[in-house]
Amino acid sequence: MSDRKYRHRGYMDDDGERQKPQKREPGRRDRLEGAPRGRGLGLPRDVVFKCARCGKKIPKLGIIGEDASCPSCGEPLHTCTNCSFFDTAAPFECRKPIEARIESKSKANSCPHFSPKTVRDLSSPGPSTPDDARSAFDALFKKP
Repeated sequence: MSDRKYRHRGYMDDDGERQKPQKREPGRRDRLEGAPRGRGLGLPRDVVFKCARCGKKIPKLGIIGEDASCPSCGEPLHTCTNCSFFDTAAPFECRKPIEARIESKSKANSCPHFSPKTVRDLSSPGPSTPDDARSAFDALFKKP
């Protein structure tokens, strides 16, 4: 008599037919975070930092001090809403471990974990005339 509870074929059989994890193809790139899941033919490549209040593009991404303000609306830029770690579902609304909750997320603060939130620039101009679109399409299928 068997020690198995069910005796039909397939229950607790281990014939080594389990699927092995698929290996990544050489040369295949990972999908960029925040990128659309499509083929990426019209994917904008520019990564920019925008003010969370007005949406103005801010040049010089790496230079955002605690006293920096938006040139368009005048709001401070060193805020939780402009940080890449800001997450409303996380404890204290931050994905980094912080000791105390920052009360106002839109006011300037001196958080040591601040990292500017970058987004894909979707406002890049597309083809302006049908001829531009046609030439872009022909360039896709051009033989080398």
